[in-house]
Amino acid sequence: MKKTLTRTVAIVALAGAGVLGAAMPALAATADQPGVVVVDEPDTSGLNNLWTFAPLGVPVLGLLQSINGVPGKLLPAPAGGY
Repeated sequence: MKKTLTRTVAIVALAGAGVLGAAMPALAATADQPGVVVVDEPDTSGLNNLWTFAPLGVPVLGLLQSINGVPGKLLPAPAGGY
């Protein structure tokens, strides 16, 4: 019982230290920047190709194109070629 309690306290302390350590950069960044931070718009001029169009978070058309190309990469080509 005592060993289990000691392990539990150690795990909780390590998890708390990890969460606090991960939150420290975010807490430190807000302390010295009072007011609203205005950020310029990101450059999205190169995001209009097949591989970066991702309405669901996955580049759907690029995924389909790469899945379509898999059989040619996995299967050997015939001896005479195509």
